[in-house]
Amino acid sequence: MSDDVEGGRVVFARPRRNLADEEETRLISVGVDIGSSTTHLVFSRLLMERRDGRYIVAERDIIFESDIFLTPYGDAHSIDSAALGAFIAEQYGFAQLTPDKIDTGALILTGVAVRRKNARAIGDLFSLETGKFVSVSAGDHLEAAMAAHGSGAVLNSGQAKVTVMNVDIGGGTTKIAICDRGAIVDLTAVDIGARLIALDADGRIVRIEEAGKVFAAACGVALAIGEQPPPGALEAMAERMADRLAEIITRGPLSAETEALLRLPAMGWHGPIDAVTFSGGVSEYVYGYEKQQFGDLGPPLARAVRARVETAGLRIMESVENIRATVVGASQYTIQLSGTTIFVSPDDILPLRNVPVIAPGFALDGDPLDETAIAAAIEEALRRLDLSRGEQPVAVCFDWLGSASYQRTHAFLKGVTQGLAALLEGGHPLVLVCHGDIGRVFGIHAAEELKIDAPIVSVDGIALNEFDFIDIGAILPGSGAVPVVIKSLLFPGSGPV
Repeated sequence: MSDDVEGGRVVFARPRRNLADEEETRLISVGVDIGSSTTHLVFSRLLMERRDGRYIVAERDIIFESDIFLTPYGDAHSIDSAALGAFIAEQYGFAQLTPDKIDTGALILTGVAVRRKNARAIGDLFSLETGKFVSVSAGDHLEAAMAAHGSGAVLNSGQAKVTVMNVDIGGGTTKIAICDRGAIVDLTAVDIGARLIALDADGRIVRIEEAGKVFAAACGVALAIGEQPPPGALEAMAERMADRLAEIITRGPLSAETEALLRLPAMGWHGPIDAVTFSGGVSEYVYGYEKQQFGDLGPPLARAVRARVETAGLRIMESVENIRATVVGASQYTIQLSGTTIFVSPDDILPLRNVPVIAPGFALDGDPLDETAIAAAIEEALRRLDLSRGEQPVAVCFDWLGSASYQRTHAFLKGVTQGLAALLEGGHPLVLVCHGDIGRVFGIHAAEELKIDAPIVSVDGIALNEFDFIDIGAILPGSGAVPVVIKSLLFPGSGPV
């Protein structure tokens, strides 16, 4: 998005191009996934059409899918950013694109890659260089949800009105999500993956993750960097991993060994499972798409996991995407908000960039409103998207129902500020985005009645969803309007293709 403003409206993408006057626009988007095991990119061309005041994806064509690149590590504690940058530059060249031709995009760091000491620096570097990317270091909750969307499990469960379990087996972790009729109803993550041990071309160990050491010890296997694993060691470790994973997939009692591997609480959803889908790098072996070995546990782990799922009598269903079950980029569109119904204090708090959106499950149709339930809904939404640490501001989106009486407004904002307490105490602004035209009411009440110390940005007239990120520009001179850019993560199964 250009920083230029023309006639009180945002000029978008190309010089003299005013999105507010266009019914449709075309964008080039890129999705970059840096995972524990592999890194890859996908370039897409998006046709955005304006409907009911907002732009939606009407068409999506994949321009180029990159090679699958083994994520490079400089040492046990850091990703080799130079090698990674060279690969990404090479793929841009293969796609016959340059960064200045990209309108929008998404960079996602997942799995063990997130835990490397320079992971956030890599994410920030790409975000700053492009100026257009959504940059996300995905924790376990968010990664499990993204894999469920990217694999098509959420979409398939909604279209077929069934319950689908997606098992995303990556290099360092496995994420499991249960999707029931188009919604994720439960999820967990566990330290099981194909590259807990990595070998070089000569079969010698070059990296062992902590969880890899745990499985090796459980199998009575001695492993050392620079040496080859004993005969049968990898297969024994894969079998033990599959045993642990089978306990979670079949939702039976968990052994102490399995519980020790969990990165999130065990799942508590007890309904029937109609089908299981697989995604992540190991899924290529589960479905038989990949035969080549890459110096890890991928092939034996896939065989062992598939055998246990079949023995359990669970139906294995094809997924929409496997190793590429991640974001394919981001869509982007602008909305100009009326300056008469918003509230910003102080003015210099703006602009804000790449603020993640949460969409709590508020019950706003009652009277009185339950502020404790509202706070709990906020806290659950923050956990769901791995935003509980309070490291960045978030935008709370909601559709107000009923009257905006003093009592209802007060209870709502009390609940919101309680749920956001860690963020507000950390100096982040209170950012409210309401679908109805009453943003100013909430902003004034928060400032004058609740007297919160944090900056306040309360805008209205737009509808947002989880997996959206927003930029809120500075107040435009003369009009009092605030330009907003919404970037929505796109998954392989989302939108027309």
